[in-house]
Amino acid sequence: MSQIPRAFVVGQPIAHSRSPLIHGHWLDRHAVAGSYERVEASPEAFPRFLRGLARAGFVGGNVTLPHKETAFRLVDAATARASRLGAVNTVWLEDGVLHGDNTDVIGFVASLDAALGAGWERKRAEALVLGAGGAARAVVAGLLDRGLERVTIAARNPAKAEPILAFAPERTRLVPWEDAQDALGEAGLVVNTTSLGMKGQAPLALDLGACPAHAAIADIVYVPLETPLLAAARARGLAAVDGLGMLLHQAVPGFAHWFGVTPTVTPELRALVVADLVAADAPSEAGS
Repeated sequence: MSQIPRAFVVGQPIAHSRSPLIHGHWLDRHAVAGSYERVEASPEAFPRFLRGLARAGFVGGNVTLPHKETAFRLVDAATARASRLGAVNTVWLEDGVLHGDNTDVIGFVASLDAALGAGWERKRAEALVLGAGGAARAVVAGLLDRGLERVTIAARNPAKAEPILAFAPERTRLVPWEDAQDALGEAGLVVNTTSLGMKGQAPLALDLGACPAHAAIADIVYVPLETPLLAAARARGLAAVDGLGMLLHQAVPGFAHWFGVTPTVTPELRALVVADLVAADAPSEAGS
């Protein structure tokens, strides 16, 4: 008798992760015999855990902070997306081979599609991305793949932005963090990838009055769902995209790999996660 497929999300800390709620909903909705669980692993313990998936009975799982770059180095086969970012957030076993992908890229763009509608990129050819960390890499990669003409990165640490600029030197540029305000006037899309505005953190200080009327403002933070930046966007009548969509959409490919069913992100699922966030009233982070 074959065992039911087991999947996981691994990180440190991990108690905050909403991934078990998301995948548990899909397991129930699609009547799939499977399980999904949290695994806490220190950086020292993570390599042994990842290399021992088959022995532990896992078919794959999600990788979150602080292990995404280590996972990229450990997988046997990485997708082109993961290789470009140097980070893996989704792994699966296939014929004994450990595969890795970075679904944050497609998750972010899918969240824009859902919130702004098909063709949003046609009237938002230029974007301003705030921050240059791992989340910024995924965001910029997704925007470039979608065909935006130019992506401006505002970073406190220019050295961290260099690998992102290398994605497409002719379509990216770097501005100092203090010049982000001046870059708003040309941006049809503004994306905050920093922790500013997250619960317990300082707000992101930008005057959105300089934004074009057609601009959309996105924030990968999802606790709170309405950050001060998004509240300011709505107050000015600008389209606002919260970070929960990225979390939900990045989960879809992994579920398909592990359980053989491609799920969909529905209003019911979003409401379920929102209710859990409200009940917990606890800080979280973008990603798995």
